[in-house]
Amino acid sequence: MNQAGPILISACLLGEPCRFDGQGKEKSELLDLLHDEELIPFCPEVEGGLPTPRPPAEIKGDKVLRENGDDVTVQFQSGARTGLHLAQTKDLNLAILKSRSPACGCGEVYDGSFTKTLIKGDGIFTKTLKKAGIQCISDEQYLDNNH
Repeated sequence: MNQAGPILISACLLGEPCRFDGQGKEKSELLDLLHDEELIPFCPEVEGGLPTPRPPAEIKGDKVLRENGDDVTVQFQSGARTGLHLAQTKDLNLAILKSRSPACGCGEVYDGSFTKTLIKGDGIFTKTLKKAGIQCISDEQYLDNNH
C-alpha cells in the first residue's frame, strides 16, 4: 500500500516499550508491509502524561478508568489532542493504531469491567482523529486488508 504521505502509527507497534505493561507490541508482519512508508510513531497515553509502566485502564461510559476507579480521562484526552495536532501539522491522512486500546482501539474496545469483554467502540485518540477526518484503522484490520 503506497500511501500519499506519512502514516501515524501507534508507537508500541514499532516495538517502543510504551504500553501500560512497559512492553512494546512490535508486529514484524505489519512492519514488513510498511517498510517503504514514512511512519510517525505516537503514543497518546505517554504524551498525555501517563508513566510507563502504569495500571491498565478501560473506557466506561465517557470516562477512562483504572480498575481501582482512578479517572485518567484527562490524560487520555490531552494525549489525543497532542496527537491530533501532530497529525494536522504533518498533514497525515491515515493512522494505524493498536487494536482494543482505550486510546487507540478502532471499532472494538474493552467495556470497563476488566474482564476482557469487548464492545463496539473507539478509543479516545481514535475518536479524536476520526472527528477531524483522519482515517483510522487497527493494526489487525490493516493486516487483514493487505494480505
